[in-house]
Amino acid sequence: MVKGGPARGVGGAPNILLGVVRLATGRADGLAQFGSTSQAFLTSLAPLIAFPLVGTALLIANGGGLPALSDLLATLCALLAPPVLSWWLARLWRREALWLRFATAFNWCQWAIPVMASILLVVLGLLMAVGLPNHVAGIVAVLGLVSYGLWLHWFLARRGLGLSIARAVVFVLCVNLATAALVVGPRVLTVLISPDQG
Repeated sequence: MVKGGPARGVGGAPNILLGVVRLATGRADGLAQFGSTSQAFLTSLAPLIAFPLVGTALLIANGGGLPALSDLLATLCALLAPPVLSWWLARLWRREALWLRFATAFNWCQWAIPVMASILLVVLGLLMAVGLPNHVAGIVAVLGLVSYGLWLHWFLARRGLGLSIARAVVFVLCVNLATAALVVGPRVLTVLISPDQG
């Protein structure tokens, strides 16, 4: 939960970029930079949805067809499942009043992950130049990025919803595993029941 006097943007107005930077570096006062209204949540969700929609439209225009639509549905499921699942858990633990700010911050903080990936790739590139094997660099890149993403989600759940350490861990595991099942599950089932796989 946000405590004390938060850092504010210019003129005391909320500043989303400042909030993302502070949260991405482990400073809970960054939560105060995000709104706790339905409009703030929808605004945070809009760019996450816009990019896949535009990409799918371009793929369809170039003959992508049904596979492009299938990928779009999987992407939308991956984007929309975490808010739905997190709201359910917040309600279960009587944290509904804190959920809108948490969910808004969670959506905006997704942009910190590609930035962290870029930084990680630059560092690994330098290490590879002095002898780090390619396969080791690949493993470090994947593990580092997944670990950071899970930590950020945990930090947001802990501070944004006021959860205990253990509940925040359960929260992150439930939301991520259920989202993965919803996104990957239908594809796995299709492969398993497809007659041309036998």
